[in-house]
Amino acid sequence: MNSSRAFDRRTVIRGALATGVGAVLVPTLLSGTAQAYTWSRTLSQGATGADVTELQIRVAGWAADSPSHSAVGIDGSFGPATAAAVRRFQAAYGLGADGVAGPATHAQLNALEQSDGSTAHFNFSEFTDRVSGTFAGGKLSTAATKENARRTMYKLEALRKKLGNVPITVNSGFRSIAHNAQVGGASDSMHLYGTAADLDVPGVPNRTVYQKAETCGFSGLETYTEDHQHVDSRADLGRAWWWQDGTI
Repeated sequence: MNSSRAFDRRTVIRGALATGVGAVLVPTLLSGTAQAYTWSRTLSQGATGADVTELQIRVAGWAADSPSHSAVGIDGSFGPATAAAVRRFQAAYGLGADGVAGPATHAQLNALEQSDGSTAHFNFSEFTDRVSGTFAGGKLSTAATKENARRTMYKLEALRKKLGNVPITVNSGFRSIAHNAQVGGASDSMHLYGTAADLDVPGVPNRTVYQKAETCGFSGLETYTEDHQHVDSRADLGRAWWWQDGTI
């Protein structure tokens, strides 16, 4: 499957999620306007604001160089962890890795953004409930669930890059409560919040996917011995980290 695949399938996930039921930050770029995010200033350590929050969402998948329980805080405050994630992002895309988000970094960040708020290699349609085709009927509001899916996409963009830009298929993203029950999902599955994805990466062993995901800020990882690789960001919902196979 290549980047122009049949129904424009994308690859895998965005950073931090809503911190509780019904609570979510929905940036203006989800309003449906067909334009890139407007970065009005260079961002560096000490900066605060909504643009810092958006930056953190987009670099959340660059949380660590090696497996660790590390995540980029999505708090609108540009600290050392955000700077380190920006440096990793910059290095991965051949930019000057100074940890300062200026025009070149903004341009690369926007190159990963689609006009509807999805990302370059993932579509919202890949994350909607497989029965209803929407983000409704879960544990959060439709808007909060969709935002969580958006944030997951950016983490998946990082995972894809770290795997060598190989296509990633999302087998299951958000599930409504009804659909989750039909498939025998856990009663508090992270799929119900839009924070999870079950992945298939043709040609790449699940163990390798798991190991790379350990550097992407994912706080939930199901064992790589399954027929797919599950990733989620449960810590952003206040849950404890859960890596079934531990740090490898």
